[in-house]
Amino acid sequence: MKAVVQRVRDARVVVDGSVVGAIEHGLLVYLGVEKGDDESSLEPLAGKIRRLRIFSDANEKMNLSVQDIGGKVLVVSQFTLCADLHKGNRPSWDPAAPPDVAERLYEAFLDELRRQGVPVEHGTFGAHMHVTYENDGPVTILLDSSTIGGSVKH
Repeated sequence: MKAVVQRVRDARVVVDGSVVGAIEHGLLVYLGVEKGDDESSLEPLAGKIRRLRIFSDANEKMNLSVQDIGGKVLVVSQFTLCADLHKGNRPSWDPAAPPDVAERLYEAFLDELRRQGVPVEHGTFGAHMHVTYENDGPVTILLDSSTIGGSVKH
């Protein structure tokens, strides 16, 4: 699984003109599920995101996690993170997991964050979404479950 994690002042997801998920101070996470990903990636990736110390403490040092600040996480499915651009300029989506697998693992990822005590909002899997946010910093972190534990893709 690949994730783009952004520290945000606020974020929201709109589908068909309606807000389906919104947070104030917290993390916006774009999540891409690749072929070969499985449940073994869920706990390590969710735990890493939960423990990321990217919020400022009283001394303006990045030393606090989303839980430390009482923040929330907004998770948006994004298969485009799995793009392959080795040939040409048009992305290949071949590395992305099939939609049924990706949706199951996306939902399981949301459940894992909740199980770890993180308040979660989310987008709508497979929908055309409009995401608006104010990045705080900016702070943007790229994560790949294969480098933090969990399944190793072959």
